[in-house]
This record gives sequence, structure tokens and C-alpha cells, in this order.
Amino acid sequence: MHMSLQQPFLISELPAARAMASLFDHLPDVVFAIKDLNSRYLALSEGCVSRCALRNRCQAEGRTAHELFPSVMADRYHAQDRSLYAERAPLRNRLDLTVYPDGAHGWCLTSKQPLQHPDGRLLGLVCISKDLADLTREKLLDERFAACVDHIQTHYHRTLHLDELCELSGLSIGQLDRRMKRVFQLCTGDFIRRTRMDAASHAIRHSHRPLAEIATACGFSDQSALTRLCRQLLGVSPRQLRIGQNRG
Repeated sequence: MHMSLQQPFLISELPAARAMASLFDHLPDVVFAIKDLNSRYLALSEGCVSRCALRNRCQAEGRTAHELFPSVMADRYHAQDRSLYAERAPLRNRLDLTVYPDGAHGWCLTSKQPLQHPDGRLLGLVCISKDLADLTREKLLDERFAACVDHIQTHYHRTLHLDELCELSGLSIGQLDRRMKRVFQLCTGDFIRRTRMDAASHAIRHSHRPLAEIATACGFSDQSALTRLCRQLLGVSPRQLRIGQNRG
């Protein structure tokens, strides 16, 4: 293994990491991974083997995405990791290119979560990617649609107009809504609101910033709008969400 003993992730914890990854071995359209702070793979599910032309998954341990995937994919994965480590915030529903088990290139949905020690130290991340093979075959996913989704996930804090999203995606409003529903099971407006709520809920639970400030920073018109959506989507008020986190 190419991993340095200086890494925050303890070598003694690797058996548990491998056991966790193995839970996903019987899901051929899913890849689960654990990475260290240098974005080196510590453990991967069996799905990586055929995708990366490996003899076994152990060959991936200690390597980075740039050693396993085409550079255009690896560059994006690495940028996501850097963003996650800088913000210590999860990444949800990222539309990425990937390699399928048969070697073909296609699209997947990726989510990443920081991995922290109980004392607060950042250890690495966990990542799960789900192939979107059917949507890829139907040609419902392309670079322009992915750029539109990226735009929402990057600029959720400001007003987003449907016409700018249509221009980015090259789709009409109706086409964009239908495609969003196929991929995310949400219309465009609800996807924007969910993205804002995800960002706000993380800030509420992991910071002491005033709720009004969080609301504005996450694209809500005011604190009342944040409270309404929080109750609608999470079933609690922002204050209850913060109190619950503190108790936990």
C-alpha cells in the first residue's frame, strides 16, 4: 500500500473501512469509497475493479483518482474533495461522468460526506456514486445539463432565473423540468429550494451564526422563508434543528 503512516486516518481503522466498503459489493451500479486527506483511496467497493481495470480492489488502495480514472473525471473528483475539505460540508447529488463496469463512459450521481474523528479532527471523506445508465442511454444527460445543475449548486445563494437555467442547459422550461424530475425526482424550483435547505441546515447545525444571516447567505428572502421551508422539508424549525444538534 502506498499510504503514509503520517496520515490522520489510523492504519488500525482500515479493516473497518474495508468492511464498510464491502457492504456495497453486490450493487454493481454503485461505487463506495473512503479517502484520506490527500484524496487517496483507503477502501473501495468491488465495483471499482472492472471500471479501473484492476485485478482486485486492493490495487486501488493508496492511489488517487488521477491514477485510476481519465483526467477529465479525476480533475473534477479532486476539486470536489478540496471543496469538501475546505468547507467541511457534504456534497450532495453531484452529476459526474464516470466509467461503467463495461468500460463505457456515462453519468452518475455522487454524494460525499466529511469523515471526522470524535475529537473533531478531519480524517477524510466517504463517497458513494450511483450509475445513471438508463438516463445515459436515453441521452437525457449531457455537458450542458450538467453545467446547469452545477450552476444551481454553486449559485443557490442568489436569485436564479429560469431563463438563465434554460440558456445554460439548452432546454425549454418544460424540458428542463421534465429532465430534473427524471434525474432528481424534483422539479427545477424544488431542486433549488432543496439545495438551499441543505446548505442552510448544515450551517444551522455546525455554526453559531444568526439564523437571519444564514437565511440570507443561502438565498432565502428572509428568516421566515427559511423557517417555512425547514418545517416543510425537515419537520422542525431552524431553532429546533440547532438545539437537536447541540444535544446530540
